[in-house]
Amino acid sequence: MMNILTVVIVIALLATAGALVTGIVSMAHGGKFDRKHSPQFMFARVGLQGITLLLLIVALVVAFQ
Repeated sequence: MMNILTVVIVIALLATAGALVTGIVSMAHGGKFDRKHSPQFMFARVGLQGITLLLLIVALVVAFQ
């Protein structure tokens, strides 16, 4: 169980980092694309961070049972 959870946490961390980098690159280029998609990148990053945090809490609960 813990190995599967660890893999899912790593995937969630990478997805969060990907959303962050995509948002930063978009902001660096600016323009019409950034104005249209910037809120979507921010929402995705925040949502993925929340999921990652929830998974980490679940892993802690599982580890200490």
